[in-house]
Amino acid sequence: MTDQPCFDADIVVAGAGVVGLAIARGFAMAGREVLIIEAERAFGTVTSARNSEVIHAGIYYPKGSLKAECCTRGRRALYAYLRERNLPFRQCGKIIVATDEAEADELEGIAARAETNGVEEMRALSRQEMIQMEPALEGTAGLLSPTTGIVDSHAYMLSLLGEAEDHGAALALETRVEHGTCLPDGRTKLECSGKEPCTLTANVFINAAGLDAPALASRIEGLDQAHVPKAYLAKGSYFTLAGKAPFDRLIYPVPIKGGLGVHLTLDLGGQARFGPDVEWVAERDYKVDPARSDSFYSAIRKYWPDLKDNSLEPAYSGIRPKIAGPDDPNADFVISGPADHGSAGQVHLFGIESPGLTSSLALAERVAKALDAA
Repeated sequence: MTDQPCFDADIVVAGAGVVGLAIARGFAMAGREVLIIEAERAFGTVTSARNSEVIHAGIYYPKGSLKAECCTRGRRALYAYLRERNLPFRQCGKIIVATDEAEADELEGIAARAETNGVEEMRALSRQEMIQMEPALEGTAGLLSPTTGIVDSHAYMLSLLGEAEDHGAALALETRVEHGTCLPDGRTKLECSGKEPCTLTANVFINAAGLDAPALASRIEGLDQAHVPKAYLAKGSYFTLAGKAPFDRLIYPVPIKGGLGVHLTLDLGGQARFGPDVEWVAERDYKVDPARSDSFYSAIRKYWPDLKDNSLEPAYSGIRPKIAGPDDPNADFVISGPADHGSAGQVHLFGIESPGLTSSLALAERVAKALDAA
């Protein structure tokens, strides 16, 4: 790319999803000059707009993992942020339901892991207690998580962006990094295409591009590619319920490999939706196959046997930015800073799937620490 404008920048954040916006806000409020670049036509339209909008408690993640730490810390910070700004959310709680004795045995281990991760107020439920709380629910035992909730993710992202812009940050939409170069002085040169092609030379470059993060990192000359993981795509489809659901809380089955199972979540208007399932795909395709509802009915009826035929309608899908394949153990978040890959002034975030929304404010703190540690 030649004959295009060249600009110097302090901090460039690639990706205007919820995590990129939280990172940009943090640096802008610290007095840094921040430019957010986003390949799409609007902020938060990919992974951040295609999820369950659940505020996770931090129950399932291995002790000492970034997911465990950032989810628990991020959840507390997120609730405080939402309350202080009067943003829409509801701390409705959730029940993890076991539908047979084998699953009931797993609840004890889930509870122990949650306690290790610092999750507050978890409580085992007998079958009778569970059904008293949610009469339509069927199962042998349950686990109550009172600190789980739901949030309007768009309102949250709009607030993050607004605060970043109030502190001088700028957002450039339809701007894609085609190529990058690690410069000898520690800066990063970025060749950008889009509505207004340009060359940016950044003191600090933060790759928060979500699904595109590994591909973007692979296009940076001079970055040690041994630290760039392979990307995998795990699609999850959602179906909405026609009519009102007889539940006040979120209902989750015992987790399955690759995800948390077909669970029932609620939006802030009370509409119930089910999902996501797990479908490993080679390309991005957000169409929801109505035929997938067959497996949804059978999964949901394990804990809600009164689900009526023809009551599920295709809603939307999302794709988890996985860095582990279907036969691999679940991967942790990866925050790869200069101390890891050796390139000054760069931080790359890989595998920021669930609980990325809940963890966003904590991830922003970790990115700042990764740069300080350089």
